Amino acid sequence: MKTTVSLVLGSGGARGYSHIGVIEELNRRGYEIVCIAGSSMGALIGGIYAAGRLEEYRDWVISLKRIDVFKLMDLTLRGEGTIRGDRLLLKLREIVGNPLIEELPITYTAVATDLTHQKEVWFQKGSMLDAIRASIAVPGFFTPVIEEGRLLVDGGVLNPIPIIPTVAAHADLIVAVDLNADVQRNQTTLPITHYLERSGFSDEWEYTPDAQKQALNHRGQVKTVSPKAISRFDVLFNSVEVMQASLGKYKVAGYPPDQLIGIPKNACRFYEFHRAKEMIELGRLMAQESLIKMEKKWC
Repeated sequence: MKTTVSLVLGSGGARGYSHIGVIEELNRRGYEIVCIAGSSMGALIGGIYAAGRLEEYRDWVISLKRIDVFKLMDLTLRGEGTIRGDRLLLKLREIVGNPLIEELPITYTAVATDLTHQKEVWFQKGSMLDAIRASIAVPGFFTPVIEEGRLLVDGGVLNPIPIIPTVAAHADLIVAVDLNADVQRNQTTLPITHYLERSGFSDEWEYTPDAQKQALNHRGQVKTVSPKAISRFDVLFNSVEVMQASLGKYKVAGYPPDQLIGIPKNACRFYEFHRAKEMIELGRLMAQESLIKMEKKWC
């Protein structure tokens, strides 16, 4: 009999692609995911997996270049957000359709934040894509969702690591993924695109040892963003990430999961959605390291 897992997928922008690698590694090692709860990108990846379309989504995001990501951004002049998200939702509908949450083969919860009433909202029934759209509405970036007198934004505003919705599944393990972790990686290398040190929209890359080395500084740690490269977007998203990192620690301390997989918060910028391939691999590697340690304790 397989070990069952309730999986908690945290918020963290483009680092959310790491959730794909974590899911793949859990499946590869023989775990059975029976329940998923997610905030923001965690809700998006978790919903697509629960609907059985993760492979198709993975193939699509790996193909995205910077210019492709930019084309997905249907900009608006409305003051409450920059991106409507219609183009993204249309593409997701092509990949996964729009199933009802209560009909998914895996128990699923998408977490959003109701600014009007200042509380969490758990989507556990109804349209999956509507739930995802509310959960990914990063304030100042995506326009919020207005529904039944509620102003809904990113679930990470109040709960970046939504553990409690998974408890009722009574799985053998609760495994949570923190995308804002203070993790130093000294043993495992990370593939990186060779174009990151230059400008332009060309982002073709090869997975080579030389490319891996470029991802690390002289201490063998993931490179951090240079202060000289800070933009207004960086200030906005760094502020969000600082808040979510602090809230995440509080949530984990309040209800510790059986295993916490940490993704380094400096692995990529919040909005670098053209870096799916490396983030997926990073998620797989970090999950592998974490699960090996856990499994050794059982022996």
